[in-house]
Amino acid sequence: MDRYLLVALGSAVGGMARFWLTQMGAVWWGAEFPWGTLVINLVGSVLIGMVAGLGGAVSNSLRILLMTGVCGGFTTFSAFSLQNVELIENGQLGSALGYIALSVLFCVAGCWVGYAGATNHL
Repeated sequence: MDRYLLVALGSAVGGMARFWLTQMGAVWWGAEFPWGTLVINLVGSVLIGMVAGLGGAVSNSLRILLMTGVCGGFTTFSAFSLQNVELIENGQLGSALGYIALSVLFCVAGCWVGYAGATNHL
């Protein structure tokens, strides 16, 4: 199957699952804290870690479908998590900690700038 079709199909499944779980998370656990998103990020991180950990036991097509498609549509946090695991596994703990700190700081700040700009608060 074409790689782009695998990504598209996986992204559709991941995106729909994310939407559903975000909505249900607010119902199940309340909307005061983004529990649904936290669960999504955790589940996506576990899934991408499992697929990556299986290595050659998983076909390239299935890896594209699950890692790029489903996890990409479900959460990009899973890719961030895998990249940090790989840095740590390669003995680059300092780089991993820096990546974590910079990602959180810059991404939250970037989100704030985008939000403030879109709501005319800048």
